[in-house]
Amino acid sequence: MAVATDYYELLGVGRNASEDELKKAYRRLARELHPDASGGDIASEERFKEVTLAYETLRDPERRRRYDMFGPDSVRGSGAGSGGGGAGSPFGFGDLNDVFDVFFGGGGARGQSRPGVRRGADAEVVLDLSLAEAAFGVDRELRLTMATSCDTCEGSGARPGTSPTSCPDCRGSGQVQRVRQSFLGQMVTSSPCHRCEGTGEVITTPCPDCRGQGRRNEERTLTVTVPPGVDTGSTLRVQGAGQAALRGGVAGDLYVHLRVAKDRRFERDGDDLLVALRVSFAQAALGTSVEVETLDGSERVVVAGGTQSGTVLRLAGRGVPRLRGRGRGDLLVRVVVETPAKLAKDEEALLRQLAGLRGEDVAEVDHGMLSRLRSKIT
Repeated sequence: MAVATDYYELLGVGRNASEDELKKAYRRLARELHPDASGGDIASEERFKEVTLAYETLRDPERRRRYDMFGPDSVRGSGAGSGGGGAGSPFGFGDLNDVFDVFFGGGGARGQSRPGVRRGADAEVVLDLSLAEAAFGVDRELRLTMATSCDTCEGSGARPGTSPTSCPDCRGSGQVQRVRQSFLGQMVTSSPCHRCEGTGEVITTPCPDCRGQGRRNEERTLTVTVPPGVDTGSTLRVQGAGQAALRGGVAGDLYVHLRVAKDRRFERDGDDLLVALRVSFAQAALGTSVEVETLDGSERVVVAGGTQSGTVLRLAGRGVPRLRGRGRGDLLVRVVVETPAKLAKDEEALLRQLAGLRGEDVAEVDHGMLSRLRSKIT
């Protein structure tokens, strides 16, 4: 077997690599190169053997010392472990089951495995809310069509009066095991039984209503409680309200994605609400008191004399309740001073008088010229 001369380079580690670093590097390479993972590729299998020998050499302090001093020829002949586990295993674990943990993420058989618990698929639905519903919370009724447990057989899949029987292929384990020979020794792989689909049971007399599935599609009504303070993008998880599982397994979950409609009165910014308050020039200049809408009803707001357009008045605690905290956001009232587009003659005269008193330059009274200018603009 052709072996790379630099074991450190082969594993992709530095010469001062610790045992943990060696183990991590070897696990990563073993997953890629093992024959069961590479589909029997000869080149990958040869490289796997090289990597195994390199790891076995460097993880042993005495062999690593000889390798560092005299090179690979000083450790050849020690060989890789048989793969049967134990202290001589190149994986450094307790037994062959740990080899499977490396290659297949825990697929090794540790005695007869129990039938797997089936789980139904999760379901998703979009729920539209008004701003008030999102702010204060609401109970909403959903009508959903999905797989539900069969009432006739109570989810077992067997005709009433009969019971499922143990699967003869897997003997009720839900798993079938296959033994393969490799240079590491015997390797046992487990996979779900095709006959019983991993449940460990077969239905000899199926339920006539669900045809042995233990579930059937039905429309059902579900009440969902929306907490105060949610917003578009919030998702509620209702555990066990998803699709029913095959033959009495655990139902999936229901994910309710919330979508809050835009409100004609308010703009939302997190827990705060923004509203525009339009006032006239005279009201802004002299001051006024105006009714403003809030989520809790109308509330009177005082606009002080001399308020400029764009000024923001804050009503504390009149915003949206905080979803994961105490209290509420604020209502931000932005003052918009409106300029009249048309003026009656007496209104225009008063404004000109005011401008004169304040020493302000304004347009001349020439209505003909102003009319011509206005027609050009439009």
